[in-house]
Order: sequence, then structure tokens, then C-alpha cells
Amino acid sequence: MQGAAHGLDPVASVLFVCAGNICRSPTAEGVFRAAAARAGFAARIAADSAGIGDWHTGSPPDRRAIQAARRRGYDLTALRARQVEIGDFTRFGWILAMDRSNLRSLEAMRPHDFAGHLGLLLDLAPELRTREVPDPYYGGPDGFDHVLDLIEAASVVLLARVQRSLPPP
Repeated sequence: MQGAAHGLDPVASVLFVCAGNICRSPTAEGVFRAAAARAGFAARIAADSAGIGDWHTGSPPDRRAIQAARRRGYDLTALRARQVEIGDFTRFGWILAMDRSNLRSLEAMRPHDFAGHLGLLLDLAPELRTREVPDPYYGGPDGFDHVLDLIEAASVVLLARVQRSLPPP
């Protein structure tokens, strides 16, 4: 986990998960971190991302994801792909999948004593009328902008939910 600002231990932690951790989940991590920072919660809420598979471990996000995010003021360049591990269920209270396939894989890994929230990111924002963040990898640049639209909207709702779960400072 890349942790919160100023070396403080975060109170809440969120993990975003997609297939390879180079498009959707690092975008969600970057957008959500920025939202938490704008709201003054960077030191209290940590965010990270991971992939179901290990195909891209150590790689930066897809260049198209980086470019689309940069156009909206997000910097994904420091992020590196990693694979989900069983310890993530101990380190993260919120584990959010980008699609149903990712969620099924996470449910299969889920320890019986995991007490956090495991679900689809977009289920937190039913007004978007879609449950899955589509994988833009094999499409054109418009797909990365659409992913950003969905993630930005869901991040607002997620941040409000996580804030409500935080104990007073």
C-alpha cells in the first residue's frame, strides 16, 4: 500500500481491483486519492490498486490511461501494477472490483473472517445505471475517457461513504 500523506497511519483503506492493474484500477486509485486530498482526508484514507493477474506486475499504467488522466489533472505515472494477495483482505477495509469477473475472483480468495466491504465500485453509484467499469484496453482513447467519467462519479459517492465510516479525528 502506498499509504497516506505525511507518514501518518490511515484510518480507512481502499483497494481498487481490475484484471491486470494497468487501466481501470490505477485510474480509480488516482482519481480517488485526488478526491480524498481535495476533501482534506489524504492522511486518513489510503488508496491502492491491484490486478487479479500478474501479467503486468511492476509496469506503469497503460500510456492511454496516463494521458486521459493527465488531461483531467490526475497523475498516474508513479503507480506500478501488482497482483492482489490474500494479505490485502487484512490491509483493506474496502475492496472494490471493476467488473463481475474481478469480483468473482476476489470472492473466491476472500478469507472467511474478512469483515470489510467487498463489491463492485459502480454498485455504490446506481444512478450511473451500469454495474461494471468497462475494460478500455482493446479499444480507442474514448474508452479511457468513459472509464474516467464513471470512476469520477463513483469516487464522489465512495468518498462520502468512507468519510461516514471514519471515527472523529
